[in-house]
Amino acid sequence: MKKLILIGLFIGLMTSSCNDANKKEEVRYTQDSEEINTLKAAISDYEKGDWQSMKSHYADTAQIFHNSTKGQNIDATIKLHKESLSGLSNYGFNDDDDEFEMVLTDDDHTWVNYWGEWKGTISASNQEVIIPVHLTARFEDGKIVREYGYWDNSVMMAAMQEADTTKTDTIK
Repeated sequence: MKKLILIGLFIGLMTSSCNDANKKEEVRYTQDSEEINTLKAAISDYEKGDWQSMKSHYADTAQIFHNSTKGQNIDATIKLHKESLSGLSNYGFNDDDDEFEMVLTDDDHTWVNYWGEWKGTISASNQEVIIPVHLTARFEDGKIVREYGYWDNSVMMAAMQEADTTKTDTIK
């Protein structure tokens, strides 16, 4: 009887060990994921001005908070992007030093973080502006459902005002 119990325990332990070995370990942090690729694609679409393609990376109900505590949908965000980019001859992100990471929180929320430098040229003055940017986006089912963006827009505003002042002084 003892032998049967010992054999049963041994088989149980072996089965449990094999099942544990076959389980895929959950990735809590990575710098290579489908979600990172999605955020990279959204950034690339922004740089190309491909607004329809950019929109496709966001859920219909996504809330976007760019330098604001008030969320807006992707259509309103695209409209603001178009308005803010209208005075630029070119713009984009420096890809050399950008960083992406994906984290899975204790609440099982998937977030992708991005740090990079945005660069644009003011059309009126040809002045180049470089602004550090941080984006963090929460994903569900492969789509961005919430996004926060932080950058200091005063650098751009000052450059635009300077271009306007120079243009006004030249006209007089």
